[in-house]
Amino acid sequence: MSALPIIGLVLVALLAIAFAVVPLLRMTNVRKRSLLLAAIALFIAGIGGGVYFLVGRPHLAARDASGLNTREINGLIPFLIQRVHQHPEDARAWRYLGQAYMTANDPRNAAKALAKVIALTGKGDAQLYAAYGEALVLSGRNDIPQEAADAFAASLAADPRNAPARFYLGLYKASHNDRAGAIALWQSLLADTPVSAPLHQMLVDRIAVLTSQGGGAPDPRAMVDMLAARLKADPNDALGWVRLMRAYTVLGEKQKAQQALASARKAFAGNADAQTAFNTAAKALKLN
Repeated sequence: MSALPIIGLVLVALLAIAFAVVPLLRMTNVRKRSLLLAAIALFIAGIGGGVYFLVGRPHLAARDASGLNTREINGLIPFLIQRVHQHPEDARAWRYLGQAYMTANDPRNAAKALAKVIALTGKGDAQLYAAYGEALVLSGRNDIPQEAADAFAASLAADPRNAPARFYLGLYKASHNDRAGAIALWQSLLADTPVSAPLHQMLVDRIAVLTSQGGGAPDPRAMVDMLAARLKADPNDALGWVRLMRAYTVLGEKQKAQQALASARKAFAGNADAQTAFNTAAKALKLN
């Protein structure tokens, strides 16, 4: 952070204090002098608070020192910390603490808390292992460390349908050149993911990349059908409609491209910018 705001704030404070002290020294009325002293004291306290909020980290102090405040996650964490210090065998409190740390964007401490829960409760909780693995991933540079991969594997051993575990373990396998293993996990997850969910298209793209790297080519027809199904479920994707028009044109299916154009115009009937994009694409693709 630049020091200029701080320097300016200090200079203003010194000038203001000097401006107040000079007449104070000339005062003979004790009562008025006391009132002015109190005002100066309040002013200095305000300046100090301003500097602290500029250069300090008051939210961290609040998190460590404040009492229970369920409206703010940083107010709940100190209560949970106190609870686990007083009752270190309380697995539920440790789990709540881990969840609170994750909500507060502190995955490193979340991982420590969730590791404590695993040590206390033993094996068999798929969601716990998945949450612990995700905290480990987010604690680093978003790569998948071995410890996180082991946690995701333990999660799938308890529940083969756990979605986060399938996604992250797929990432781990892909990064370790196990394309077949990653594709198998992501295809199973894709089957359980609604076509309108952003994860659906992400999985389609990743599977296509891995399939291409493995020597095979992704099926263009299958990918176009998936895009069409996604837009049918959630039509609020203008660029998706343009992609679908182009895809049908490349496949030589002009009628379907024109139908996609009509559907796009209907979905964005009140959006002038989207209509302009559709008209431009239609002209380029000769759909009108």
